[in-house]
Amino acid sequence: MEDGGIVFCSLIRNFAPLYEKRMVKLKRTKIGTVVLVALVLLMASCGESEVQKRKISKERREQLRREDSLALKIGTLPTLDCLPLYVAKETGLYQKLGVDVRLKPYSSQIDCDAALVAGKIEGNVSDLVRTERMKKRGTALQYFTATNAYWQLVSNRKARINALKQLEEKMVAMARFSVTDMLADMAVDSVKLKSETVFRVQINDPNVRLLMLHNNEMDAMLLSEPQATTARLYKNPVLMDSRKNDLWMGVVAFRQKALADKRRADQLKAFTKAYDMACDSIRIHGLQHYKKIIMQYTKADERTVDSLPKLEFKHVSAPRQKDIDKANRWLSK
Repeated sequence: MEDGGIVFCSLIRNFAPLYEKRMVKLKRTKIGTVVLVALVLLMASCGESEVQKRKISKERREQLRREDSLALKIGTLPTLDCLPLYVAKETGLYQKLGVDVRLKPYSSQIDCDAALVAGKIEGNVSDLVRTERMKKRGTALQYFTATNAYWQLVSNRKARINALKQLEEKMVAMARFSVTDMLADMAVDSVKLKSETVFRVQINDPNVRLLMLHNNEMDAMLLSEPQATTARLYKNPVLMDSRKNDLWMGVVAFRQKALADKRRADQLKAFTKAYDMACDSIRIHGLQHYKKIIMQYTKADERTVDSLPKLEFKHVSAPRQKDIDKANRWLSK
């Protein structure tokens, strides 16, 4: 209706000059005077409508900006370690507990971390290598919880790579200064290959990484779930699994500055309760119960979701100190 009004006002304006010419002959008549006054008033009201609409639009934008600034914003990725956050949102747990939590999706960890450093979000899902590096570079962080994320080094079946030692002169997709970078180093060191003979290629988006595997553009890559399951379904060999190295590097972190006031502390308390409730729900109902949510947020296909391994999602718990130490030792190399 508003759009129709704008169009009508525009037509009135375009018609006015022509009408004024016609009014020359009628301007001395009563009817001409009445019509002219009505036309002037109508044009004035149209002008006021457009001004009012712009004012309302500006006020609405300001309201949305203010609401967003007050909400607890958390960066997420298209990976399964974010599932408790997604379940809490889609099942209305945040709303039920009276907390405005807004999930901000990013396709790659580097973009998600950049948003955290810039203060665009209060927290994000990351890994200990990246978060410890951010801390070293001046961003004060508070760990909210460890996650169940793990990574597998998967090779391209068409490249006929079935062992780590065959990675020499091959391309491995990973993300710089992340757990995938650290795991690539561990893989190379474990078979005593020269680091410079294994070519690390930075591909930050895990779904793009997976697509490059399908398209035979990469020899090997590090993937977490659900991308790792998709790779296995297509018979791509798994050369390394971070779980076998007793590494649990997934984490949810918040900027300390963002949690400094009582309002934010109350939000975090409610968010903690929602997170734990979501973990309980996943444990009770199983991953398949949340198939549509997984597909929506990770872009995994139905076959992948049906083939996911059984995963445990734990209540909020601090990351292990030995995992933090492992990340810092690698960063200090």
